[in-house]
Amino acid sequence: MTHRVLSVAFGAAAVLAIGMGCAAPSDPAPSTADTTAAAAPSTDIHLAPLQVHGGELRVGTPVPVTPRAGYDNQPAFTPDGRALLYTAVRDGQADTYRYTLADSTRRAVTATPTSEYSPTPHGEGLSVVRVEADGTQRLWQFAADGTAPTLLLPGIQPVGYHAWATPDRAALYVLGEPASLVLADLDAGTADTLARAIGRSLQVVPGREATISFVQHTSDSTAQIHLLDAAAGTTEPLVATRPGGDFHAWTPEGLLLMAEGATLYQYDPSDDAGWRPIADLAPLRDVTRLAVSPRGDRLALVAAEPTN
Repeated sequence: MTHRVLSVAFGAAAVLAIGMGCAAPSDPAPSTADTTAAAAPSTDIHLAPLQVHGGELRVGTPVPVTPRAGYDNQPAFTPDGRALLYTAVRDGQADTYRYTLADSTRRAVTATPTSEYSPTPHGEGLSVVRVEADGTQRLWQFAADGTAPTLLLPGIQPVGYHAWATPDRAALYVLGEPASLVLADLDAGTADTLARAIGRSLQVVPGREATISFVQHTSDSTAQIHLLDAAAGTTEPLVATRPGGDFHAWTPEGLLLMAEGATLYQYDPSDDAGWRPIADLAPLRDVTRLAVSPRGDRLALVAAEPTN
C-alpha cells in the first residue's frame, strides 16, 4: 500500500521541517552542533570474518578496530570493501574517519568546524548528515578526500539518517515526534513522506532494485521491518523485529541480520524458520549497528565499550 502523507518541492524556499527532535541517546543522530557530540555514548566498532555455509552464516571472532575511549559508530563499508567509513567524536567534535583494512590505519576524512554524522558512500564521494553552525541538520556531499562540501537537499531538515535507493533517490529519517520516512528525488526535486514512527536503521536491500528496508513501529509497541520500493513509492511489511530491535543489515545473499544484546540473529526471507540465533558475541555487550562488506566476508558491528 502506498503511503504518501506529504509531497513538497525542496527548493530553497521550501523547508520540510517535521518537528525538531533528537534520536535516542544510545546512538544519536545530531540534534544540535554542541550538545549531541558531548552526550555521545562510548562505543567501539569491531570487525568479524563472515562466511555462508548451507544458507547459514558463520561469524568469526570480532576484533576492535577503534580501541579508544569515546564515540566511534555508524560504520559503512566503501564500495570496494577495502575500508570502513565511520563517525568519531573527539573533543566534542564529530567527523568522518576512514579505517583501512589492509594496514589497520585510521585517518580523518573531514575536519570541519561543524559536525558530520552517518557517512555513506555516494557517487565518487560520500554523503553525510551535517550539523550546521546554527544547528540545522541537512544532507551534504563531500568528495572522497573530505573536500568540496555541497548541500544536496536545501529544504529538508532536520535529517538524522539516510540511505541511497538509487544515485538520485535518498530515503531519509527526518527527526520529529514521531520521526518520518521521507523519499527525496534529487532529479525531480520532490520529497514524499511515506511513513511515520520509523526506526533509525535504513538499509539497501540486495537483489531488489531501488529497495530500502526500515523498521516501522506501531502503537502497541511492536515493530516490523518494512520494505520501501523507491521506484513505486510504496512500502510493505516483511518480518517482525527481534524484541526492541531497530538496527539491521543484509548480506549479499539476501540474509537479514539483527542483534539482541550479545546474540546475533539471522532471518532468511525465503523460508519460514523465522529469526535464528547464529552467534554469541559475548563478551561484547549492547550490540547495535551492523554493516556487511560488499563481498559478504566481513561484518562490522558496534558495541558498548567494556566497563572495566
